[in-house]
Amino acid sequence: MKSGSNLERVIMSGRPAVTAELGPPMSADPHEVMKKANILRGFCDAANITDCQTAVVRMSSIAAAVIALREGLEPVMQMTCRDRNRIAMQADLLGAAALGLKNCLCLAGDHQKFSAAGKLKGHPGAKNVYDVDTCQLVGILKKMRDEGLQEGGDKLEAAPKLFVGASWTPMADPIDFRPVNLLKKVNAGADFIQTQGIYDVEGFRSQMEKIRNMGLHERTAILGGIIVPKSAMMLKYMDSSVAGVSVPKSLINRMNKAKEEAGDDKKKAKELQEAEGIKITVELIHQVLETPGVRGVHIQAIEWESAIEKIVKAAGLYPRPDIPEV
Repeated sequence: MKSGSNLERVIMSGRPAVTAELGPPMSADPHEVMKKANILRGFCDAANITDCQTAVVRMSSIAAAVIALREGLEPVMQMTCRDRNRIAMQADLLGAAALGLKNCLCLAGDHQKFSAAGKLKGHPGAKNVYDVDTCQLVGILKKMRDEGLQEGGDKLEAAPKLFVGASWTPMADPIDFRPVNLLKKVNAGADFIQTQGIYDVEGFRSQMEKIRNMGLHERTAILGGIIVPKSAMMLKYMDSSVAGVSVPKSLINRMNKAKEEAGDDKKKAKELQEAEGIKITVELIHQVLETPGVRGVHIQAIEWESAIEKIVKAAGLYPRPDIPEV
């Protein structure tokens, strides 16, 4: 065992892993994190604690992860390359491990221009860092954990025992480069991979065939990402505006049909679309888990944590396995 985390134990057991997502608030109040952690607890093996997603200032991922851990929810602390240089990254990793965190997902981070979306002013003029890229961050963490050495070569008195993850967008352009991109992250030392949201299952399966031919599915645990759709508008937006996400028209049509059944009743339209979104999510979970080489799912119910219980139960993934520490 590299970290002894619950997520690692479930993956090593051979059972399909389930991870979810928890977004910290734009607030110093811990109660929102506590509330979300209690909603998710018991219905996933671990939950990603996002690191200032869309480049919006939120409670730090480390602090929110510790709060979630105290509530009995195992966190996956995210760390982006956007906001820290390698000194700050390593200091935060040591601090996170000292506070009891056992999982870390390494990400590039959304560009700061995305922070000024909708009604938010954000920080579009903020200076990004990108001292290292995602592969380098994975390698730094692996070196700290396995060799007890800092990136510069100085020895650590106590190594951070963290399960190292990275993200992968299998359907992004250029599509032929995606397997190579995953290879780099696996070679750097990624223990597990969470993918971008999958709607085009056939396209994903085609990419997974390439991954199996490269033997990468045996070197890392791939968790297929599924973003829970709440409306036809949401699916249309993701299809047109989110890099690496392709939504089949048949799914958009299903959500439109649910909306139309409600007529002019906006509340009912919302309820019917959400119900259809949960059905679609459960179908996608089954299809993704049936894909050879996939070891679990990463379910992203964005600001809709209450949907996770219904989804996990409907997908036959409840109760979650209870695997004792060795």
